[in-house]
Amino acid sequence: MRKDPFTQLENVQHSQYFNFRSCIQNMDNDETLNTRLVKYVLSNAGDVSFPGAWEGSTIFYSINPWDPSSWRRKLDTTFDVDKGELVWTHNHDSSSSRFIYFAYFPPYSYERHLSLISKCEGSPLATVESLGQTLDGREMECIRVGNGDKKCWIIHRKHPGETMAEFYAEGLLTRLLGLDKDYVVDGMVKDVLKMYTFYIVPNMCPDGAARGYLRTNAGGQNLNREWCSTGNKEDGESYYEAPTLERSPEVYHVLKKMDETGVDVFLDVHGDEALPFNFLAGSEGCPNWSDRLKSLHGAFLAQYSRTNSDMQSAIAYTPEQPGQGRMNVCSNQIAVRFDCLAATLEMPFKDCLSNPDPERGWNAARAAMLGASVLEPLAYVGPYLREGGELKNFGASDEYVTPTSDYKSLQLM
Repeated sequence: MRKDPFTQLENVQHSQYFNFRSCIQNMDNDETLNTRLVKYVLSNAGDVSFPGAWEGSTIFYSINPWDPSSWRRKLDTTFDVDKGELVWTHNHDSSSSRFIYFAYFPPYSYERHLSLISKCEGSPLATVESLGQTLDGREMECIRVGNGDKKCWIIHRKHPGETMAEFYAEGLLTRLLGLDKDYVVDGMVKDVLKMYTFYIVPNMCPDGAARGYLRTNAGGQNLNREWCSTGNKEDGESYYEAPTLERSPEVYHVLKKMDETGVDVFLDVHGDEALPFNFLAGSEGCPNWSDRLKSLHGAFLAQYSRTNSDMQSAIAYTPEQPGQGRMNVCSNQIAVRFDCLAATLEMPFKDCLSNPDPERGWNAARAAMLGASVLEPLAYVGPYLREGGELKNFGASDEYVTPTSDYKSLQLM
């Protein structure tokens, strides 16, 4: 697996995403050889950013990579900890395509991204604008839709190898704009478009996506650590200025637009290599974490879980300690900057253990459905986003749940 450019702030070169094509030659020369079992080995899998995440992982394969529904899982995927190798086998059949594609998660190409933007431009409900350009000169497209007084920002794929995030965006935009129904939308969409003005960025890191990177933009910056300056400005060695047009224009342009519009609710959509669940990471460690934000987070997540059982509340990253939130992380910065409900939404690279499906696992279609179903929880909390104190409008089933990352212990209980 190839490495991303060097990331100055983290002092590392990230790697883990892969997507490649394999071809077996000369199978037609031997009439008795109809199939050939081939063993595939990624020999540097132990040197990636999250080697522990290979446990329980199954990689994808397809003969038609442009069709997201064609991808299936390699159930014999194993990780040899001692050798640092990720291994699987494939039985190549001479009667079908001799080309086979493998990927950590199905790719979301830049061409598919541009097609999505074009479809959004054709909608009478949407306005598409470029907030600025990336280091490689690509546009930072933002889709605005709705005329409500509350401002909802949802951004996706800040880490380019987390391709499920843009499938999520596609599902959200397809429902919100009726892209698959000649721009006809359902009743829930009509309600939320009266409640909210949406600002949706489908791909925060188009350069990294086009280059096949895991976590960085063209300059090697992890865009989820570029949302404010860190260190002491008087100490030249520890001070790191962010965001800047020179290093992280993607964040610079989006944050500038957020400051213009304001934000009442915010989601940053990602993929997680290790945890086999969909979950939210909240702003518990931020100085403005309050009874209001705690109630909103609990109610939003509870309604999301009721709407789509692929979401759940018990498993997530262990919350940051009070006052210890990292302000250069996107959702924390937005939570404090706008005193709003803000969270990072994570989807698994692995199968989703809330609803296991070993053959397909968590995949592009389910990511799109999770994106489409976010409208119900947004409608549920919308009227109360700016109310003060502990909110009494929600029931016992909406209470905040302190999550844990130790899902194996929970499964044994």
